[in-house]
Amino acid sequence: MARMIDQIRASKLPSNMMQFAARGALQVPAAENIEILVHLAIHNKVFGGLAKMTLAGWDEKASLAAASDPQTPREVLDYFIAPDNLRPKLLPALLENPSVPESQLVKLATSAVRDTIDVILKSKRATSFASVIDTLKSNPYIRKEELAELHRRANGDGSVAAAGSATVVEENPPEAPDPSVATAAPNTAIAPQTAPPVTAEATSTEPASAEGDEAVSAYMTEHAADITAEGEKPFQAIGGIVELLGQDYFPVVDTAEIPSPNTPAETPAPAAAHAAPAATPAAKPAPAKPADPKRVNTMQKINALDVKGRIQLALKGNKEERSILIRDGTKVVALAVLEAPKLSDGEVEKFASQKNVLEAVLRQIPLKRRFMKNYIVVRNLCANPRTPLDLGLGLMKNLLIADLKNISANKEVSETIRKLALKMYKQKIEDANKK
Repeated sequence: MARMIDQIRASKLPSNMMQFAARGALQVPAAENIEILVHLAIHNKVFGGLAKMTLAGWDEKASLAAASDPQTPREVLDYFIAPDNLRPKLLPALLENPSVPESQLVKLATSAVRDTIDVILKSKRATSFASVIDTLKSNPYIRKEELAELHRRANGDGSVAAAGSATVVEENPPEAPDPSVATAAPNTAIAPQTAPPVTAEATSTEPASAEGDEAVSAYMTEHAADITAEGEKPFQAIGGIVELLGQDYFPVVDTAEIPSPNTPAETPAPAAAHAAPAATPAAKPAPAKPADPKRVNTMQKINALDVKGRIQLALKGNKEERSILIRDGTKVVALAVLEAPKLSDGEVEKFASQKNVLEAVLRQIPLKRRFMKNYIVVRNLCANPRTPLDLGLGLMKNLLIADLKNISANKEVSETIRKLALKMYKQKIEDANKK
């Protein structure tokens, strides 16, 4: 007896049966249902959109079974691992499935964001391919210690997982003198009075509070492993900082405002100060130096901070600092912004609509009940093309008729979201007319 998928490929089913198939309602095994849905999503212009929506919400256990089965058709595996359709919980199984070709893993590594990179590096099969390792090396979200491990692996020296833990041990000793020594080295041209800007307390324009201190302590404890793994990773904004702040934010300044590495003759002043604090009148102009830190903009302050400093600033800083740090490419820093005691609803509304934030930020927002009570946050997440497909589909049911109509016409979001919004809009209109 011919399988149902063969009849669908041969276009032998009537329209009403095709609609049942696109909804996953045919009485066939789960694996065949998935194969039918993928075929319709890729090849059928009439029922493809409906099939995509059905797949996005398909039973997780059945999807996981298909993703891990080497006998699953290639077309299904290719669909599941495509960036537009990828469900995070299926990724580990897909990476280890021997039927997923190396070429697909390379494509995934090319466009992988931070969360996806973490999963790839844990996969023995994925990291066994030299082409995948080479692709990850050029990924902008790769961490320094991970890059070093990829180089070691390319030279045949140990596994990524084992070596990854070794780098953490190596990076711990430099962190010990963090408050003074670690931050003084890159700023040797700056007089001792200007050293405080490297700490979060010195950079924030808002007074520190007991609530902020408690939040920092709790967050640091909870994410200690992640913070250690990040090491000394510098600030790197998603999408580029000029795009975030605008070209006008970076004014042209006098070279006198920025200490030059070529003028070490001025820096020995502290030695003279120890010898004779007020002996010579030439030492009097020195107090003019403290004016320099005030002329350092927020971006320069953030760039001077390590991961721990940026986390403190995210939790205790002001609105402007949070608006920049939410774009931090280091996940543990960006997520700290959402834990800030002073974070306002208006800021979260803006974060929910931003296209250049980590996917992890958009996934974290709905996990907080306080944010989900704000309708604007929900609406912005649904309308944000950066929002993961499964998350957007789950939030759509909360939208009002007018917003469903707007999203159905928004070409920036995925076709699946638009079609579901249109379907829900028509359904709500019909329900309203019946009343």
